[in-house]
Amino acid sequence: MTSYAALFISALVAATILPMQSEALLVALLVLGDKPIAGLVLIATAGNVIGSVFNWYLGRFLTRFQHKRWFPASAKQLVKAENWYLRYGRWSLLASWLPVIGDPITVMAGALGERFMPFLVLVTLAKGGRYTALALATVFWL
Repeated sequence: MTSYAALFISALVAATILPMQSEALLVALLVLGDKPIAGLVLIATAGNVIGSVFNWYLGRFLTRFQHKRWFPASAKQLVKAENWYLRYGRWSLLASWLPVIGDPITVMAGALGERFMPFLVLVTLAKGGRYTALALATVFWL
């Protein structure tokens, strides 16, 4: 059970602005081979999606503080992220699995008022697809 908990926490933290590599832990657990592949993929996906939901909520409430000195993004960064999201719309959430840009996309979705259910569906597809592809590549590589 601790493997599942570690994977869940790793995936959850990886979806926030904190640095974490849940993929490495997933691959390690897959290589060990003592846990069902589908269970590992589901746990990793659930943790990563919940982390993205946290980002969405953060976007909903944090932007009201954008003029404070401690705010983590500059006005220029906010405009760039907003333009990206406005250009591609909710479909940009399919890129939420990407390193570096994925987490800001989920924050911006919340800040721009993206409805929760479309957000949840698209982020789950993106994150679940990434973990599924990684698991399949790992299993076929072994």
